[in-house]
Amino acid sequence: MITRRDFLSAATATSAILGLGMAGRWTPAFAQQQLTEDHLLDMASTGNVTLVHVTDIHAQLKPIYFREPSVNIGVGAAAGQPPHVTGADFLELYGIAPGSPDAYALTSEDFAALARTYGSMGGMDRVATVVKRIRAERGDNMLLLDGGDTWQGSYTANQTLGQDMVDVMNALQPDAMTGHWEFTYGMDRVQEVIDGLPFPFLGANIFDAEWDEPAFEAVRTFEKGGVKVAVIGQAFPYTPIANPRWMIPNWSFGIREEEIARHVEEARADGAELVVLLSHNGFDVDRKLASRVEGIDVILTGHTHDALPEPVKVGRTLLVASGSNGKFVSRLDLDVSGGEVKNYAYRLIPVFADVITPDADMAALIDELRAPYRDELARELATADDLLYRRGNFNGTLDDVICRALLEQRDAEISLSPGFRWGTTLLPGQTITVEDLHNGVAMTYPAAYRVPMTGAQLKAIMEDVADNILNPDPYYQQGGDMVRVGGMSYAVDPNAGMGARIGAMTMVSGEPVDPEREYIVAGWASVNEGTEGPPIWDVMEAYFADHPVVTAAAETVAVKM
Repeated sequence: MITRRDFLSAATATSAILGLGMAGRWTPAFAQQQLTEDHLLDMASTGNVTLVHVTDIHAQLKPIYFREPSVNIGVGAAAGQPPHVTGADFLELYGIAPGSPDAYALTSEDFAALARTYGSMGGMDRVATVVKRIRAERGDNMLLLDGGDTWQGSYTANQTLGQDMVDVMNALQPDAMTGHWEFTYGMDRVQEVIDGLPFPFLGANIFDAEWDEPAFEAVRTFEKGGVKVAVIGQAFPYTPIANPRWMIPNWSFGIREEEIARHVEEARADGAELVVLLSHNGFDVDRKLASRVEGIDVILTGHTHDALPEPVKVGRTLLVASGSNGKFVSRLDLDVSGGEVKNYAYRLIPVFADVITPDADMAALIDELRAPYRDELARELATADDLLYRRGNFNGTLDDVICRALLEQRDAEISLSPGFRWGTTLLPGQTITVEDLHNGVAMTYPAAYRVPMTGAQLKAIMEDVADNILNPDPYYQQGGDMVRVGGMSYAVDPNAGMGARIGAMTMVSGEPVDPEREYIVAGWASVNEGTEGPPIWDVMEAYFADHPVVTAAAETVAVKM
């Protein structure tokens, strides 16, 4: 019997995710090249420093499916610029052949069909193989940096308060990390974990709310390849807005551009030849930041889950986007001398689970951590009849299902599901297990509320969320994707001003939403303390019991382009 691994090892791939450095843009490899582990990881060493970057893993220990967005709108100066290019346009921009491994890994094009061919991606045992091979090649010239959103997003992470991911990352041996969803475990738990880490948790933009003093280490300096490297940590600046403030009452956040500039200046004055910002700002925020703060050589960006096969250059700053869920590992080789980057080479390594050999030690650790939960993780709940995914600016079929469940199980007229970027993908025909469910809903404030809300209040909420993602100034973009809605449809104009983007709000009956009337609204993941209701996973299990075959909902959003 031919396994998928056998097929992929023998199959021809039309491209490789490979950077050619400053002298040439990214191009596909020669046709007829085989998709093998050596092929995926092969890269001619360049320079004297190597940065390896992972980010937004969201507690995914095992290989997963994750569909990249088909809609990723850029506004203002970011309109039409990477990462706001998707689908066929993305393939054309980067010269990627349709149907190729790269097309599958980097876009939503023909996702379900290509997933059957190329299989799942990620898995921390495979990531460990990639990291160890680069470390063996580059030795002490390498820095491994974790961009955060690491400890949250799965059943076992919820059960262990992130300890499973902490143990795995400790075994991977990063040199530093920053964070975002880590803070949703609460101040006490976060501080407890950070105090025990064998590497620094960096957050130059996190301050003590009472004394306005730095709450975390801001900068760590390393000697690599004879180069003094300063790494500045930047946690998600809007954590107390996007997530519950009451969980972290003594810490304040923010972009704090002036703090970053000060740390860059001090690092340079202290002899740093390479300055790296390990950031969870999001791509567009980091692009603006790079245009305003001089002296940053590399920004390893996170939060927005973008995966780009080559760095974006802003002035002299390289922006690297390494995707999410363990699908990719970024390798950036730098030739640094005289206090500046003379040359670089880059590779966004796709972690094809059936091609890259699992690291035995990491695989054993993961199995040990998951053993107490193995039976529950495998418990079957339903079957996906359609492709169920989350990622997208305005809707995702997985959230459409969540919205339907809230309408039915909470006896509501309208439902809301937050536009989180995390949440793995289910293929048509795939069995939905407890693990799959929690990959989409695992969090520490899961209450499914049921409240009365006027049409005017609902519109105000939607306008506020829309401004969080569509404000033309990236520094005012404070959220994830647009809140998902069930029980009604609406239109959105991304280019309109604040308060004027949302229109045509219409109930499924065809009646316009009445601004004066109260509607029963169900939702989950409220940031308000004391929110009451069953956890969202209980709501979903009850829905699956009534609907053992799960179909996606019809489109509910009309986007004016």
